Amino acid sequence: MPDLIRLADIDKSYTRGKERIAIFDRLNMHIPAGDFIAVMGPSGSGKTTLLNLLGGADRPDKGTIEFDGKRIDNLKENELARWRAANVGFIFQFYNLMPILTAAQNVELPLMLTNLPAAKRRDNVATALKVVGLEERAKHRPRELSGGQQQRVAIARAIVADPKLLLCDEPTGDLDRATADEILGTLQLLNRQLGKTIIMVTHDAAAAKFAKRTLHLDKGKFDERELAA
Repeated sequence: MPDLIRLADIDKSYTRGKERIAIFDRLNMHIPAGDFIAVMGPSGSGKTTLLNLLGGADRPDKGTIEFDGKRIDNLKENELARWRAANVGFIFQFYNLMPILTAAQNVELPLMLTNLPAAKRRDNVATALKVVGLEERAKHRPRELSGGQQQRVAIARAIVADPKLLLCDEPTGDLDRATADEILGTLQLLNRQLGKTIIMVTHDAAAAKFAKRTLHLDKGKFDERELAA
């Protein structure tokens, strides 16, 4: 499969007071289209920073990031926002649902930034909820849903615009084992049947087994043997 994402010689650091904290130093990575990668590593190893760079929520200090053959690290903010809305879905540990909105309304939120007519938005929402098995819960608010159902709503919201890339930050960290496995099975379905490229940060070795491969990140470096596999 051709590469969907390429990171080349990425440097990234942050300043805390007078101290410069280096996260990445000449990091390289390529992600084939249709891959499902679990990224594991200790706290502070750069996992969340990696997701932010891949999703255009942060920029490298040096180096280049290519998505589908085009650079995104040098896009203007408005161009980057449009790119992100069209190509990336985010799934977080704590769902980030609006409590006053129904499941369908939460799923529709990303589409409100597009030019889609209302009827098409409703169709897309219905399809996304059906994919995650929640079409009968469309009118329920988050407080009326279990944790697993809330995460399914969050997944539906992430896929409603049909993005190529899903970025998942500890998506099962707040769930029991059985519910976590159901959510991971849904991600696996999205990868295998719908061809979504998925990057999932996790501390859970059992969760990582649902991915096609696992990369270990430590002190801003990947295990080179895993990258070469």
